Amino acid sequence: MNVLIIGGTGLLGLEAATQLLEKNHHALGIALPPLPQGVVLPNDYNVVYENYLSMADQRLLELMKGMQAVVFAAGIDERVEGPAPIYEMYDKYNVQPTKRILELAKTTGVKKAVVLGSYFAYAHRRHPEWNLTEFHPYIRSRLAQEEIALAYAADGTMDVAVLELPYIFGTQPGRRPVWTVLLEQIMAMKKRTYYPKGGTAMVTVRQVGQAIVGALTKNKGGNCYPIGYYNMNWTDMVALFHEAAGIKRPVVTVPTWIYQLGVNHIAAKKKKSGVDMGLNMKKFTRVMTSELFISKEEAAQFLGVKPDDIRAAILQSAGQSLLAMQKQDMVTMKAE
Repeated sequence: MNVLIIGGTGLLGLEAATQLLEKNHHALGIALPPLPQGVVLPNDYNVVYENYLSMADQRLLELMKGMQAVVFAAGIDERVEGPAPIYEMYDKYNVQPTKRILELAKTTGVKKAVVLGSYFAYAHRRHPEWNLTEFHPYIRSRLAQEEIALAYAADGTMDVAVLELPYIFGTQPGRRPVWTVLLEQIMAMKKRTYYPKGGTAMVTVRQVGQAIVGALTKNKGGNCYPIGYYNMNWTDMVALFHEAAGIKRPVVTVPTWIYQLGVNHIAAKKKKSGVDMGLNMKKFTRVMTSELFISKEEAAQFLGVKPDDIRAAILQSAGQSLLAMQKQDMVTMKAE
């Protein structure tokens, strides 16, 4: 299978390419420069270092020629903030690119597509009473992305899978982990680390690669796959960050109302500085303090995801986050 990967040198796109090549498929990546320092691309993996957003349609069509599949592993998540209304940014980098890429792919006869999405879309289906799309622009954008993606499978000429991804652990040389912000928050506390109740589903980078390959080879029609393999409460996850950073203090579960006061203060400061957030922190407390778990039986096992060492992946992510706090030359998440 010939596969075009948008975001081809990112943490997840490169892992997908590596695993596809190991299984004797062929992959071509499109990626923003630079390649993170220390990253070695697999043999036979070619990457076009251009911004796909500014590419002419004809250029993208040329790169899609002869491809049987496309993977959209680009875009931004809720940690990217900006001026209000923030939804416009998520629409620009997540929703509209999905529509454009799949439209062009369908034009060239591509038969399979995988879009990397968010498990907040799964949370929306599981808990409609939370009104996630009403209060959270980022989550609303992910639902819009899914709706657009699945529409391209409606006539039966293209199989489209949206992977609803939870917290992901693993690293890439020279790339600043998204977890650096969490470690900075932890290290700013004194004597005790305060965190709310609740927990999350999680997977490793390797497992996301397996899910992508599985979706390319097994999915039929249009489907959303909630990807989860391990579930962990916040206290245990934060304790692993302590271990990686050499922090010797307890993790204390704070009452929800105290956590609410803290996030309200953060949100007020952001608003005052003109920064809009993808999540309404006041309303998000309900999500944060829940156990947003996903069983591996829901989709991961079907797609061929195998057990991995989640503890080692968390320690590795926290360790590189510590390094990122000391270095300024690491590649970070960016839209273009």
